[in-house]
Amino acid sequence: MRLVSLALVLFGFWLLLSGHYTSFLISLGFLTAIGCVALSWRMGIVDVEGHPIELARGAITYIPWLIGEIAKSTWDVVKIVLNPSLPISPRMIKVQASQETRVGVAVFCNSITLTPGTITVDVKDHDLTVHALTAEGAEDLLSGDMDARVTQFEGEE
Repeated sequence: MRLVSLALVLFGFWLLLSGHYTSFLISLGFLTAIGCVALSWRMGIVDVEGHPIELARGAITYIPWLIGEIAKSTWDVVKIVLNPSLPISPRMIKVQASQETRVGVAVFCNSITLTPGTITVDVKDHDLTVHALTAEGAEDLLSGDMDARVTQFEGEE
């Protein structure tokens, strides 16, 4: 099932980026997707981490929430940059990730980094070092809301 899903995702991505929908090119795109999956399977890299289809259901609610958080944080950073006094209070904080898998921890780290005003600078097991532009951004991260959302996304409640 994972191989079929990967082939469909790759082919869909190819169609999205291609913009050309002639029979010949669609056939080549499909064959290329099948070839990539076959090569990946032969290399042994089609696994739970390489193509985590188990996370698809959780992505339906997590991705829109993350986009909203990115939009809110972007607005906050824009207000800070446009303010002549530049009201920042940068700080490094330690955050504990509650996810069980490496994929979950990676999603948490990337979600932090995607949110403007915060960036994950170091990861050791489940201990994250994060740079926050403001005290409010650090407090928001320390509240654990994003961690809980990623854990829910990962399927561990």
